[in-house]
Amino acid sequence: MPPLLRLQRDPLVVVFTLAGGILVGLIVLAVLSIAVPELADPFHLAGVAGEPGVMESLLLTFLAGFVAVGILGLLGTPLAYLLARNDFSGKAAIEGLIDTPLILPHTVAGLMVYLLFMSRGLIGAPFSRAGFFFEDAFPGIVVAMVFVAIPYYVDGVREGFGTVPVRLEHVARTLGATRWQVITRIVLPLTSRHILSSALVAWGRAIGEFAAVVMIAYFPMVVSALIYQRFATGGIAESRSVAFIMLILCLILFIGIRLLTKRLGRYDDTP
Repeated sequence: MPPLLRLQRDPLVVVFTLAGGILVGLIVLAVLSIAVPELADPFHLAGVAGEPGVMESLLLTFLAGFVAVGILGLLGTPLAYLLARNDFSGKAAIEGLIDTPLILPHTVAGLMVYLLFMSRGLIGAPFSRAGFFFEDAFPGIVVAMVFVAIPYYVDGVREGFGTVPVRLEHVARTLGATRWQVITRIVLPLTSRHILSSALVAWGRAIGEFAAVVMIAYFPMVVSALIYQRFATGGIAESRSVAFIMLILCLILFIGIRLLTKRLGRYDDTP
């Protein structure tokens, strides 16, 4: 009997499939609750999509998310490598600090960001004296997104670095490669799948943030704030249309990148 057929008849697999199917079914139902009414009235959906404010908000949100992930890539990748390859005093404390945004209520995270980057804040004050502001400005949106997405990127990339055998680095060093060459030519390419996947998750977390963003920058309005405003002023129909457009764009991007990451960063024969 083929292994796949035996697996399908395994009672444990059946139980696991049923259990997992509940979660998948919940997501499907949630998607359908938005998709079905919108697809039933495509003219209304097209009208909402054509509104300048909606497209501007979507572009602003996506752009801010990409900038936030770019910052995480520059700062978080070296940090992830250090945590993956070194044991040192205080490492547990640093890892705990990195994971802090995971456990904080979103309003608390927003308050922390606001206190740091407001015009009188520890970081915001010197910038404001130079004429650069975070409050109600694009930079404020970005820093809020960076803060809430830190653990999603750093933890994922750290796990990726951990899957690359250290012996590969040692062999490359014995053959004359510098530390920088080892990282850029061996470690990073082999971790590219984890880096891209972590960046995608961090981007999704960033563009989905609401409380932390609006506490420092309600305007210009990101899509989560726009959906809330539409719900408060226009009801379910108005907010649902914007949510559906956001859902479709995110699904296309997420599925595409997930398919791409399957082909990246493999150093073994694992299918």
